[in-house]
Amino acid sequence: MVDIKALFLEYGFTLSDKQCKNFEDYKNFLLQENEKYNLTAIVDEKEIIVKHFIDSCLPYMEISQNAKVIDVGTGAGFPGLPLKILRPDLNLTLVDSLQKRINFLEKLLQILDIKDVKCVHARAEDYIKEGREKFDFALSRAVAPMPTLSEYLIPFVRVGGYIFMYKGQKGDEELSSSKKAISILGGVYKKTLNYSLLDNGARNIYVLKKIMPTDKKYPRGKNLPKTKPIL
Repeated sequence: MVDIKALFLEYGFTLSDKQCKNFEDYKNFLLQENEKYNLTAIVDEKEIIVKHFIDSCLPYMEISQNAKVIDVGTGAGFPGLPLKILRPDLNLTLVDSLQKRINFLEKLLQILDIKDVKCVHARAEDYIKEGREKFDFALSRAVAPMPTLSEYLIPFVRVGGYIFMYKGQKGDEELSSSKKAISILGGVYKKTLNYSLLDNGARNIYVLKKIMPTDKKYPRGKNLPKTKPIL
């Protein structure tokens, strides 16, 4: 049995009993449903807590009160849902292109009894019709290279809002290749949040700020952000 409260405390997070139970139930349901939905390659309980839950929560102090947050390509709910457990004030939208993942998340939300979370089965380039520039923060973890990710995320954020991209050790290389895309899409690079996780795993979260509206032709359809990124 892993002591979730103690593990979170190692990284500076103090959980309430309710939050601790939420993460315990999340972990158990993730492991229970993983074979059915192919949600995670990580099946060790301690690693799930550190590399999924704590990792997702690292920038929780950087997000403003009552913010509208969108998590694009959320998969099993990362990073959006752990952040929501830690920060109940957030209004969260989880977007994924696979219906089976949305099914998993909707069942999970019922188990956790969490409100103010919307689950959307859609590709980013389709959901943008409803969500363009409506969010204070857009998040994504391990979805695509930064030039592609910039095109998917920046259009969702209002001018003055922020984009958080969770990356590993090669993030700086991606950042240098994405400067043109960030600028064209109305964003500017602000800073990198650096963290260290279990087994010295480096986690860098790249923070962009939206400084002007995004041209409505972005994100492009037909998978072009992936096949022909703005470089």
